[in-house]
Amino acid sequence: MSEKPEKWSDLATRMGSGLIMVLVGVWGIWMGGDVFHVLVSLVCGLMVWELARMLVPLNRPLALQLGAVSGAALLLAVYLPTGFALPLLLAPAMVGFGQLERNRATYMTFTVLILMAGFGMMNVRDDLGFGWMVWLVLVVVVTDVVGYFAGRMIGGPKFWPRVSPKKTWSGTVAGWIGAGIVGAIFAINTEASLQLIGVSVALSMASQMGDISESALKRKMGVKDSSDLIPGHGGVLDRFDGMLGASVFLLMLGQVVGFPGGVL
Repeated sequence: MSEKPEKWSDLATRMGSGLIMVLVGVWGIWMGGDVFHVLVSLVCGLMVWELARMLVPLNRPLALQLGAVSGAALLLAVYLPTGFALPLLLAPAMVGFGQLERNRATYMTFTVLILMAGFGMMNVRDDLGFGWMVWLVLVVVVTDVVGYFAGRMIGGPKFWPRVSPKKTWSGTVAGWIGAGIVGAIFAINTEASLQLIGVSVALSMASQMGDISESALKRKMGVKDSSDLIPGHGGVLDRFDGMLGASVFLLMLGQVVGFPGGVL
């Protein structure tokens, strides 16, 4: 009987912090433009800062510098033509690669993903509008929330116990179902075809890949959370790792099928 309260011990804290993040996120998405660009750049800069802190814990000044450079590069990139923006998006990864003494490849890979994801989110909001940005966020949030509750209520076999002991296959599959429902709702209420259901499930999977990749990184570095900035959630990277995977996948999808044209 003592196990059940422990399962839900962090729920109140998670919900409180989650509500604040939702309010700030919805405000930023609604405002769009410069407000959204600054918000995304700040979040991505914090993620790179947390990444560098995990990889070089004894060099806090370097982590701060790399986070600031990354956020500034992303913010500048969104106002430039794509051809000039791309070198800026890769530059922070190269700068860090030259300064870190170890874990260089890990830093470079994650930093590129973070900045490309941020750039992808900005483009979704700028080019596709409020509605499609809400769809992207809802797919990721529903995947996480439904997976959280299903995993704790249903339980069952673990997804990857050595890396992420709390994640279960029941929660993973429930996340796909939740994302598919989001896709169905948007397909019915927009001009998109029912193929959007499959795209939403694929985004859910990409979100979970981002989550599990960050979990593997933390396990490798021997840390529980990327930082303690968000009560109940850990760090910014812990909270937005799923958005990284989904945004990068959507960015690639746009090049392959011309999203959203490919699902209309």
